[in-house]
Amino acid sequence: MQRLRVAPRKDWQAEVERLGFAYHTLDGETYWDESVAYSFSLKQIEEDIEAPTSEIEGLCFAFVERALKDDEILRRLAIPEAQWELIRESWQRGDRNLYGRLDLAYDGKGPAKLLEYNADTPTSLFEAAVVQWDWLEQAMARGAISRGSDQFNSLHERLIAAFGQLRNPRPERMHFTCVQGSFEDKGTVDYLIDCASQAGIDARFTFIEEIGLLADGRFCDGASLPIEVLFKLYPWEWLFQEQYASALAGARCQFIEPPWKALVSSKGLLPYLWEMAPGHPNLLPAYFEGDPRCAELGASHVRKPLYSREGANVTLVEGGTVRDSDDGPYGAEGFILQATAMLPNFDGNYPVLGSWLVASQPCGLGVREDTTRITKNTSRFVPHFIEP
Repeated sequence: MQRLRVAPRKDWQAEVERLGFAYHTLDGETYWDESVAYSFSLKQIEEDIEAPTSEIEGLCFAFVERALKDDEILRRLAIPEAQWELIRESWQRGDRNLYGRLDLAYDGKGPAKLLEYNADTPTSLFEAAVVQWDWLEQAMARGAISRGSDQFNSLHERLIAAFGQLRNPRPERMHFTCVQGSFEDKGTVDYLIDCASQAGIDARFTFIEEIGLLADGRFCDGASLPIEVLFKLYPWEWLFQEQYASALAGARCQFIEPPWKALVSSKGLLPYLWEMAPGHPNLLPAYFEGDPRCAELGASHVRKPLYSREGANVTLVEGGTVRDSDDGPYGAEGFILQATAMLPNFDGNYPVLGSWLVASQPCGLGVREDTTRITKNTSRFVPHFIEP
């Protein structure tokens, strides 16, 4: 694993905008950064990233089975009791999931360590699936990287196939939603709409603020069209607090991600995984705050809220001193403490690897880097390639 300087395309903004990537620059700062790239060997990808990703996904499935039989776990994850049956029925029906992203610390040498699982509303998908693949092809063509290079990236093909398998028979119409005002969320949803359309689905968009409830208990879009299948880039923990949360179970709607994904989208997953597989080479010790076992972490750890996005309300503590933190609105449900993972330092840049799954199959990689060790919404996306 190396971080390499690569000459960016002179018209790189126009090139990524050609693909529909409008949020390459955020608040005047570069988000898509092709002045550097990370290189990997095929062995590193297959053995150190792809294989552990599959194994961790299997552990998550085992955790869901356990959690649904243990009310205390559901309470510990701050899942409202009114939604327990919705989640149980979703798992028992075998509701299909679409995608997720494991965030890993990896230096190219030791085993990758799971930092967290973005199981419900992961973003940076379009840049991982499309933008960096387009960069790869052009970088090889202009000699910026070696011809014959490859990329851990079959996301686009896998997503189209997964949309065709969400329901048997395939849904004819599917709604997609996110909140108003987020370029990144809307860009992710627009890309998924394109994938669904290529799978032959009538894909329709509506902002979540426009969704209403019909007299028969079904959700509808702004034009009062019933919603039968809904992809929601909106976290389950937020939906559970909405005024129409009580209507979720009777809405006769297939949700993507399915309700059972709420169990693995909480950072409360991490202490349970460590409890289930203590010493696992790809896991970090983690405990709920207040657990006496937190003392085993010593004076260095990372404090994370059960629910948060983009590093918000995360605190890095070293030797009892706060070294980095990020503000935010999260933490009411509680916190966990996790052992510190030593991110590699490349000239003051700290990368986190996003290992993507589609229909629970590992199939892609995205790299985010920052000048601090907490990955935030301002962290840059950097392309990668596999050396020939």
